[in-house]
Amino acid sequence: MKESLVLAMAMALGVTASAYAASPFSDVPAGHWAYDSISKLAAAGVIDGYGDSTFGGDRLLTRYEMAQITARAMAKGANVDKLAAEFADELDNLGVRVAKLEKKADNVKVSGEVRYHYLSGDYEYEHQLRSRIFINGQLNEDWSYTGMLQNIQDFKNNSGDEETKFKRAFVEGKLGGVAVKAGRYDAFFADGNIYDAEADGLELTYGDKVKITGFVGKGTDAEGEDALGNAIDSTYGEYAGAEISAELKDVNAKVGYFKYKDMFENSAIGKGVENKLWYLGADYTVGDVNVAAMYLKGDGNDDYANSIGKADDDGYVITLSYKGAEADEVGSWGLFATYYNQGGETYVAHTTDANTFDNNGFKGFGVGATYTFAKNMVGTVVYYDTENKLNSKEDDQRLWADLTFTF
Repeated sequence: MKESLVLAMAMALGVTASAYAASPFSDVPAGHWAYDSISKLAAAGVIDGYGDSTFGGDRLLTRYEMAQITARAMAKGANVDKLAAEFADELDNLGVRVAKLEKKADNVKVSGEVRYHYLSGDYEYEHQLRSRIFINGQLNEDWSYTGMLQNIQDFKNNSGDEETKFKRAFVEGKLGGVAVKAGRYDAFFADGNIYDAEADGLELTYGDKVKITGFVGKGTDAEGEDALGNAIDSTYGEYAGAEISAELKDVNAKVGYFKYKDMFENSAIGKGVENKLWYLGADYTVGDVNVAAMYLKGDGNDDYANSIGKADDDGYVITLSYKGAEADEVGSWGLFATYYNQGGETYVAHTTDANTFDNNGFKGFGVGATYTFAKNMVGTVVYYDTENKLNSKEDDQRLWADLTFTF
């Protein structure tokens, strides 16, 4: 009978008769011979009845119910080795079920980033707090989903203006030997020297040390005004491209090609603006020092030239860096310097915080440092000095500083 089992469990756990004064079960009266043992085990969570306030002492236990009670007793320190051996298969199945539930609870993870930045230059001033919440869901062993909610508080006019948007939503996974990324995400082309902005796109990558990647999509992240002062919400157009990259010991190399069409689509310039861009880049690491260089070439059509004037169609970027701040290593730091000389036809949405003078082209330099003040608290300071390649009298010196918290 179930009462006999309960008495044995209570003895294994060292139950005393006066431990509890009340039973939670309506069918176990105070005068019942197993009253105290049942009360103790119920309070300890070893037994829980049938959900209708009854203990069901005369009811036969299934092997699975017995395994559940045994597992709970083992968790409380009871010496029930014989029961554990008898119900080993059921306990094993119970353990698998619990493990699966725990794994499912870990399927969704939330992380975040909060960044305060200050930018001061001859043409632009910013004073903002940007908050990002990332939601990552594991769909299965090969596929995951990522979403990002972003809030920006703009303090430059002392107004506290802010906006909150759902900025990213994409999936990543594998189809056979091909890695897939699809949805709205931050597209990063040519190390950001061509494009670093959000896009609705698809990327397919094949290979390991040598990779071939194909890209197709539409830029979505341009907001503000065009060169004529007209409000726009997208100037980046549709794109398609490919890149071959290789990891060769201390050297990483890449070559790629992109074609953009229907650029400036929501501006006064209208559709029909196209540009073809290709690039060749490599970086070399020795110890804590990294040297990177990239050459870029653009080929805009007549509508492109008419929209921005006679812009140079080639250029290059060289970067020298030493060490680098690591978010999980307090006191880590790094230094870097970059020289830019890019024609207006060589970039669409550049990653730099320097003044790129729209699509006129720019040249100049940036020097900066990074430092980890505390775990997951990294600061950056950069000074930029650039000039307009179509008008060398138009230049800009600016200071960028930020403090980024990650969690």
